[in-house]
Amino acid sequence: KMSLKSERRGIHVDQSELLCKKGCGYYGNPAWQGFCSKCWREEYHKARQKQIQEDWELAERLQREEEEAYASSQSTQGAQSLTFSKFEEKKTNEKTRKVTTVKKFFTASSRAGAKKAEIQETKAPSPSINRQASIETDRVSKEFIEFLKTYHKPGQDIYKQCKLFLDTMNHKRDLSIEEQSECAQDFYQNVAEKLQTRWKVPPEKVEKAMDQIERYIMTRQYKYVFCPETTDDEKKDLAVQKRIRALHWVTPQMLCVPVNEEIPEVSDMVVKAITDIIEMDSKRVPREKLACITKCSKHIFNAIKITKNEPASADDFLPTLIYIVLKGNPPRLQSNIQYITRFCNPSRLMTGEDGYYFTNLCCAVAFIEKLDAQSLNLSQEDFDRYMSGQTSPKKQEADSWSPDTCLGVKQMYKNLDLLSQLNERQERIVSEAKKLEKDLIDWTDGITKEVQDIVEKYPLEIKPKSQALAAIDSENVENDKLPPPLQPQVYAG
Repeated sequence: KMSLKSERRGIHVDQSELLCKKGCGYYGNPAWQGFCSKCWREEYHKARQKQIQEDWELAERLQREEEEAYASSQSTQGAQSLTFSKFEEKKTNEKTRKVTTVKKFFTASSRAGAKKAEIQETKAPSPSINRQASIETDRVSKEFIEFLKTYHKPGQDIYKQCKLFLDTMNHKRDLSIEEQSECAQDFYQNVAEKLQTRWKVPPEKVEKAMDQIERYIMTRQYKYVFCPETTDDEKKDLAVQKRIRALHWVTPQMLCVPVNEEIPEVSDMVVKAITDIIEMDSKRVPREKLACITKCSKHIFNAIKITKNEPASADDFLPTLIYIVLKGNPPRLQSNIQYITRFCNPSRLMTGEDGYYFTNLCCAVAFIEKLDAQSLNLSQEDFDRYMSGQTSPKKQEADSWSPDTCLGVKQMYKNLDLLSQLNERQERIVSEAKKLEKDLIDWTDGITKEVQDIVEKYPLEIKPKSQALAAIDSENVENDKLPPPLQPQVYAG
């Protein structure tokens, strides 16, 4: 079509110029340097692989030159330890430097000079402090080197690639955590492909090698990539922890958990499961964190199996896992989940029991974050009262406790019942007091209205003052002629 349109316009276009440069028969695109889309992808892939290979060769050459330079410096300085005289000289120099520093501190020097010296000291830390590694890091490095000795030539190449990757990651601290995660995932994939294709390592040994590589790399990178300040992982941790604390009242019956903790073996399994899920935060390697989740899940399955006397199903497992998370409230739960997702070997998350249990844990956390009254078969009123702490679900009666139950737990539930009863009595007293106050107000208003009605019906009339009445005998003139009154007489008997 392009050639026909050009000929109509009077322009001659050679048909061969429009075809792909590689000769595949398809039309090329000038934006792709004359290649078709398929050939362009192939050429781009080849160029990318060539660039990666050149980068590896450059890294190996630099590593080799560094090792040679280090070996030459060691040979010139001598590989033997310091003699006693050199040790004494070193200690003397340290004492002299400390004394000088103390004298300078107490001398009347200018503040500007002291501040400048402090800034210089801060900018130039001691190399020994920077190079000093933790005990765990040293142990992991030694174990990694011993493991790679069994791989001979591939082991040396793996170690060089790991060192190069660590150096690259040190220079990429300014990148986002998602970009660092992508770099780690690409590194895992490239090393796994080289182990299988280039070095012809069996699949079972490839899996072991990848586990050791992940352990070595992430032990060194843990403090930089776990819960970094550039993310909101810490904020999510606090939100989940606060949410779990607010749901402390949730009982196994509400979640339909098929676990009877009155059975001693089941109670032990529940405690072990909680311990494993809490211990996850103390691990530094994603695979070890996954192992804690797997152990916790297996304890849950055993607890369900002992309770029901039959193997547990997936429908029984997830509610029990939710109950374990609510009861354990693991620290930094969201940070651990994000860390595993970002830096774990993808083959472990995609397949196997570790990936299955990890998926269930993510579902349990998502369920807890969205938990509502309908999820627990409760009314919205009861759910709100439980969440606000006004009341709590009815606890187990003291008579039904098993003899092996801890006395402290019994006393705790007894105190909770007493507090609940006191709360109910207080609410009842407040309600009756308000009712009495209302009755008194109504009675006062009623009496006032009745008095006003009577006053309006029978108004008070004040008559003028009348003259005083005279005594009956005041005008009787004949009073003086009356005989005297009779006097009582006493007769002697």
